Amino acid sequence: MAAKSFTQVELSQHNTKSDLYVAIHGKVYDVTGFIDEHPGGEEVLIDEAGRDATESFEDVGHSEEAREILSKLYIGEYKSDGAADTSKKTFASTPKPIPAADPTDSGSKIQYVVALAVVAGCVIWKVLS
Repeated sequence: MAAKSFTQVELSQHNTKSDLYVAIHGKVYDVTGFIDEHPGGEEVLIDEAGRDATESFEDVGHSEEAREILSKLYIGEYKSDGAADTSKKTFASTPKPIPAADPTDSGSKIQYVVALAVVAGCVIWKVLS
């Protein structure tokens, strides 16, 4: 059986929490049943609903496990008509949200190193005193 082909207009009709499709790398996925399980929260999927979410998907850096889950949700091919995607409006005055701090970033590593240096200094001071 050949995969269904979705146009931009057809894809854009599936843009609600109860009927949510996204296109990623030219493939269409029905993520409706996965919305409550999505680790990034339902808002992320709802924001991308009914459109090509390739850029957003890759910006996050999804794991192989996420890609395996996605492959199970495949329902067809996305055939963009070449027109600009206007299903999501953006305005120059609308700032992008700032992502939450990653607890594994270098800031927390610096705190760890400083704490370790303080402890080491105390031990050396105690030994030499």
